This record gives sequence, structure tokens and C-alpha cells, in this order.
Amino acid sequence: DKVHARSTGPYSLVTQQPLGGKAQFGGQRFGEMEVWALEAYGAAHILQEMLTIKSDDVQGRVKTYEAIVKGEPVEEPGIPASFRVLVKELQSLGLSVEAINSDGEVIRFGKDEERRRPLQLGMGLLDMDPRR
Repeated sequence: DKVHARSTGPYSLVTQQPLGGKAQFGGQRFGEMEVWALEAYGAAHILQEMLTIKSDDVQGRVKTYEAIVKGEPVEEPGIPASFRVLVKELQSLGLSVEAINSDGEVIRFGKDEERRRPLQLGMGLLDMDPRR
């Protein structure tokens, strides 16, 4: 009665993250301390997978599941849905939020753009230069 596991299951409608708890057939919580532990250990790829594909990267988890079933290599993850929620909250406060990729193109965060082409920021937070 104590063991609980899932491969895929229900997700929150707002954040697209897995639901929590055994009763809701939710996923395992990966908290702040676990993130720090993997970061300290230098496990960047596992950390990226846990925070995007296994969490709230909607397009990424679908493409990853298909790649695993077909035996193909897994693609790079896109922008998580929680980042989109953050952008919408900042826009509701009247703040303009733009991201610029390494080619100098402005990245849009709407769902229509994602349907046309999966979005990727192309850089991590550590690559950002605050002086720009």
C-alpha cells in the first residue's frame, strides 16, 4: 500500500506539471533541495530532464515518449509551461517580457508559435549577460 509509481499520468491544467499525491496518481516531487544536490554533483543533463521533459515541457514530453517508443535519440527540451505562466503573470503586471536567442531573434511565447515550431531558448540562465 506504500509503493506508488507512474510512467505518465494526469497533469495540472495551468502549469502542465504532474499532479501530486498517490490519490491523484501524481508524480514524485522534485524540490529545491534536490535541484541543488544535482547541481552540486554536476549532473546538468539529468537536472534539465527532471525540470523540463519529466515536468512541464508539453511538446518535449510527447516527443520524448515517441522517440523512446521508436528507439530514436531524444531531442533537446523546449520552454517549460511554468515559464509561460511566469511570462503571463509579468505581462498582467504591465511588464513587457522578451527573450532573444543566440541569433538575435525575438522568441514569442504564445501557443500558436509553439504549434508551428517547438521553441527553444538556446541558452541557459548561466549564459545570460546582465550588462546587455
